[in-house]
Amino acid sequence: MKTITFLARTVLVLTLFAVVLPSCKEEQKAVIPPTAVTVVSVLQKDVPIYQEYVGQTYGIFDIPIRARVQGFLEGIHFDEGTRVKKGDHLYSIDPQPYKANVAAKLSEIAQAKTLMVKAENDLRRYEPLAEANAVSQSDLDNARAQYEASVAQVDAANANYELANIELGYTEIYSPIDGIIGKTKAKVGEFVGQNPNPVILNTVSDVSSINVEFFLSERQYLIFAREYMKNIDMKEVKDEKAKLELILADGSTFVNKGKVIFIDREINASTGSLLVQARFKNNRGLIRPGQYAKVKVEIKVEKNALLIPQSCVMELQGQRSVYIVNNSSKAETVQVITGVKIDDYWLIKEGLKVTDKVILDGIQKVRNGSIVNAKEVEYESKAVQQ
Repeated sequence: MKTITFLARTVLVLTLFAVVLPSCKEEQKAVIPPTAVTVVSVLQKDVPIYQEYVGQTYGIFDIPIRARVQGFLEGIHFDEGTRVKKGDHLYSIDPQPYKANVAAKLSEIAQAKTLMVKAENDLRRYEPLAEANAVSQSDLDNARAQYEASVAQVDAANANYELANIELGYTEIYSPIDGIIGKTKAKVGEFVGQNPNPVILNTVSDVSSINVEFFLSERQYLIFAREYMKNIDMKEVKDEKAKLELILADGSTFVNKGKVIFIDREINASTGSLLVQARFKNNRGLIRPGQYAKVKVEIKVEKNALLIPQSCVMELQGQRSVYIVNNSSKAETVQVITGVKIDDYWLIKEGLKVTDKVILDGIQKVRNGSIVNAKEVEYESKAVQQ
């Protein structure tokens, strides 16, 4: 009898456990709160679309200073790396050989003039004699030819003298423009003006404005032509309204905007690229020739573009997706097609509507279909404003 009672009690206890335990689990499951997440609204606005091209900087004028005559460098009359003005004295080459040449040419002029005087006197004597038939006509013709040849010799001697003076003048070298002069390629005492010795002694650059040369591939050119130059002729491209930005090596944007001043007439067949030149005012002299920089060109404006922060986007096997919060407060996965990056935003081509709320923080804690407690915030861009 006791055994039967014990078994009955055991069955009763087990039955109570079987009924109460699932009830407790359901109660415990029911009290788990929704996942807290923050969401942002899809941003809609007109977005300018830019294309960047790598270019190199040049002065408006980069004039090489050449030794136009041979000789030993006798003097350097400037400080390297400083500003010079047009007409400033830069170099002196030993003038003595050229002064001697000038004197020799002057002597040749005197000799030619002496011969010319003699020939002129001979001609004057022969002319009356020929009229009296005292000399033959051929003798007169010879005298006249001799005089004309002596006149030509005087002209040649004068030309040689002028050339000798020009060469003497080349021994003193002056700046052809206002600008910045670089490091000299020859020192005092070196023989210059003939390879392998220095022929180009230095370079003076006018950097009041800077030219930037960059190249477009055929594909880039077609985009450039179809979008940027759509309904625009070259005259308008050169206008002040056609402005470009210059991004320097440190990532900063140059303060002055530029404009296109030249587009080459043809695609280079060997490189498949097209040369374009832009100009930027450089009134503070920050940019120097030889720097590399990016030219930023506004290609078009995307009207009513949809933007979301880049941190909202998940990528898996080349597919991009986001979580949105639907009207039932559930997280829902949406596949998106992205366009270009705008600072720290993605431009969304397909997949979202302007009314969508996209999960920003808490993405790792949610799953598709899970209930969330969404708090909407305003996203603060972390992009550095240049």
